[in-house]
Amino acid sequence: MRHLLIVWLALLTGLMAASTYTPVQKIELKGGAKDMVLSGDRLVIGTDRGILQVYDYVQKRFVHEVRIPPIKDFMGDTIPARVASVDYLDGRYLLLSDSGKGGYVDLRIHENNVTKQILSAQDKKAVVKARFVDKDHVLLGYLSNEVSLLDLQTKKEKYVEQLSESKFSDFALNADRTLAAFGCESGEITVIRTRTGEIVKRLSGQNVDNLFKVDIKKDYVVGGGKDRRASWYNWKTGEGGYFQASFMVYAAALSPSAERAAYAMDENDDITIYHLGLGSKIAILKGQRSTINTIIFKDDQTIFAASDDKTVMMWTIK
Repeated sequence: MRHLLIVWLALLTGLMAASTYTPVQKIELKGGAKDMVLSGDRLVIGTDRGILQVYDYVQKRFVHEVRIPPIKDFMGDTIPARVASVDYLDGRYLLLSDSGKGGYVDLRIHENNVTKQILSAQDKKAVVKARFVDKDHVLLGYLSNEVSLLDLQTKKEKYVEQLSESKFSDFALNADRTLAAFGCESGEITVIRTRTGEIVKRLSGQNVDNLFKVDIKKDYVVGGGKDRRASWYNWKTGEGGYFQASFMVYAAALSPSAERAAYAMDENDDITIYHLGLGSKIAILKGQRSTINTIIFKDDQTIFAASDDKTVMMWTIK
């Protein structure tokens, strides 16, 4: 029986041998992509030229755009504000951008063609990333690896929690925005409840250096690290592992089913897709031309990736 199981697994792995795919769409932006989220059939993309662009990948056209004012750099020169973090929920767009003053940020909400500033440099918030938890609350990830929940009505934080002494790297929300996975410089991933800041799980051992990117779907979390490890965990059980990369892993993502994971694993800017259940490489996505910073699965077959240049790519796989 054991022999038959091994043969069956070998045949299945062979059938799922990695295929190579090229993009089915190349989306040209007005600036380098710094962050990207997917909402339905639309990509919401923040750029380094002070512009949020919304692209409908079914209609194959841009459908909305939000511009924010330029800022002054430390030399006093006027430059575009880098839109470092974006999101969309219930008719509202979120834009987190550089303020040009002391490393602090501006946070804006755009709704019904009106842009309202929520935070400015005067609030002295050294925030790296922001996402909606619901229409009226935003989760903030600080450089200091603190997390807070900002009430957009009162402009006050409902809680502030220090997750660790290591520098913050990235966070990601699960599908219903009730949990968030936070990655940091030490390689540890912390899963929290977004409404309260309560720490649910600390995951460590699979990365031993700075995490560039994390994602969380269902019971699984993935990470991409400076240590050239593409990691995964079942955050409920703590079980985990990693795939060895040939280059620093700047981007990582999970499919909605959590069966597939994508990692940017080499210096050619290719993306490798793994079937986590089998631990098998099943696809390689080619075409990206510079360092990938964001990967998103629409479903198990449709993948998007943004990099530091002006092109977003879309692939479909089997």
